[in-house]
Amino acid sequence: MPPRILIGLTGNIATGKSTVAHALRDLGATVIDADQAARVVVAKGRPALGAIVKSFGAAILQADGELNRAALGKVVFNDAARLYQLEAIVHPAVRVEMERQLAVLPADSVAVIEVIKLFESGWADRCDEVWVTHCRPEEQVARLIGSRGMSEADARVRVAAQNPQADKLARADVVIDTSGTHEETQTRVAREWKRIGEGSGIAGQGSEGGR
Repeated sequence: MPPRILIGLTGNIATGKSTVAHALRDLGATVIDADQAARVVVAKGRPALGAIVKSFGAAILQADGELNRAALGKVVFNDAARLYQLEAIVHPAVRVEMERQLAVLPADSVAVIEVIKLFESGWADRCDEVWVTHCRPEEQVARLIGSRGMSEADARVRVAAQNPQADKLARADVVIDTSGTHEETQTRVAREWKRIGEGSGIAGQGSEGGR
């Protein structure tokens, strides 16, 4: 049975999706993260990993047979065709895993699906509301350098490789600006959560103008 309210959470890399997801989880939402689902479906022994090896070769495996994400990343993030090839393998498997997790939620729950390609994958059409996290591109680069240890050049490649953030913002029902402090972001999330709790009537309605 689907949850009572389904929120789609998206935004480009290092715009604060995880921070917002953690805040929503603390407030009582069930968060289903597409990245975590992807880790499940490409684990050793899963069909998706076998398909990846067939397409990209055994060099993208670690010695223990698990996926070497760094090695695979070097192959796909500078090659749009290879990235598309990878996504064609992983995305359908991730969708099945996320659908499985949604199906077992209580009927009165509020669920959040955190998906960077929420619109492109069609997930947005399933959501009652779409939230988009946002910050300046320079802040994205700084976060990638600071939290993931990337070089500035690599960070800029990652930021530039994604679909325009402006497209997501134009289709958002709620924009969460994460440029400020952690506490300011939490306050913004709590305000939106309160609105939902006060019965704003979002369940089942969505926002046709935003999609």
